[in-house]
This record gives sequence, C-alpha cells and structure tokens, in this order.
Amino acid sequence: MPPIFPTEPVLRVFETFVSLQGEGPACGRPAFFVRLAGCNLACRWCDTSPARSPEAGRPLTLSAILKEFEATGLKEVLLTGGEPLLQEASLELMRALLRRGARIYLETNGSLSLRSVPREVVKIMDFKTPSSGMNACMLYENLRYLTPRDAVKFVIADEEDYRFAREKTLELGLFFFTEVYFSPVWGEMSPERLARLILEDRLPVRLQVQLHKFLGLP
Repeated sequence: MPPIFPTEPVLRVFETFVSLQGEGPACGRPAFFVRLAGCNLACRWCDTSPARSPEAGRPLTLSAILKEFEATGLKEVLLTGGEPLLQEASLELMRALLRRGARIYLETNGSLSLRSVPREVVKIMDFKTPSSGMNACMLYENLRYLTPRDAVKFVIADEEDYRFAREKTLELGLFFFTEVYFSPVWGEMSPERLARLILEDRLPVRLQVQLHKFLGLP
C-alpha cells in the first residue's frame, strides 16, 4: 500500500538517478540521488548551476519520491541540490526515508541551520572558501551539530583557498570532532598539487577527488 500523508508534501526536484557516490564518507558506493532545486548561494565554480533556480525541475510528492527510492532496491540515498534545506519538506523526506531503513547522506552548503536535521542523517557540509565568493555566508553554529561520522568539505581552487582551509581546520580544531575533506576544483587545482600541499603541512585531512567525474558518471 502506498504511503499516505494527511497533507501530501511536495518538493521541487531537479532530478533523480542512481549512480556511485563520487564524494563524501560513502564515496564509491551505489546510491539513489535526489537533487532538489533551488539554492541561496551562487558559488563561482558551481558545477550544478542549472539546479540553482527554485523553478527548475518538477514538483514531486513525497510518496512519489519514496516510490522511486523503493524501486531502486538500494538502501543509500544522497540528498543534494541546489541546497536541500531551502525546502522545508526535505526534512519530512529524510524522516520518511529513515522509517524505510534508508541510510541518508545530506550535502549542504553550510549557510542554513542543521539543527532540525535528523541525527541519523550523515551530514556533508561545505565550508566555503574565498574563491567561491560565498565564504561570508558560512553559519558557524552548524559546527556544533557535526559528529565524527559527518564531514566538513573545503572546495579548493587555488593556494589562497588552501591557506584559508588550512587555517580554519587548525584554528577550529575541525579534525577533533568530524571528518575534514579537501577537494580540488575540477580544472583549476590539480589533485597532485593539492596532495603535495597537504603532505608538506602534514595536515590531518583527507584529499577527496570527484570520483564520478573521473568515471564519466552523473
């Protein structure tokens, strides 16, 4: 029997698909992707800019998304965007997926509160670097909601970004309470250069490349 909701929540969905997770704690594992439309930021190097418009994609009811999830036969879900937390119903989607035994990964841009995100959800939070043009939008109180199974991700385009990420990682002691990823901007910072910088400074962070781009996957 399909799920029944007193008032059916509707989300604006840019796309859904099955692929390997290209980043984050579950990198390399198959997942059902739900990319929600709309973003409150405009990062210079955004690689999903068509999803930024709140009018992009199509409206889908919560039960329709759950039906798609169940049809995949998978248990892992990556909720991304855009910025998923702009849509209040994304929280209802997370809770509904959790009730169905899903393991959920949330990619979020760090500017909106994580307070209401269910604790079972694995949070992958961007910490915006100077090259993004959005680093002033960081909501620092979100750090209190991160755990060792969550992650902070710095996307790094140049050595100024690297110095910023290094300073914030050490100043805030991020590696003491959560995972820290340094990810090179595709086509701007080479993974090899970023790896050498991390090694030179002996930083307790993880280099993360976008696996899906190397494999030609969505």
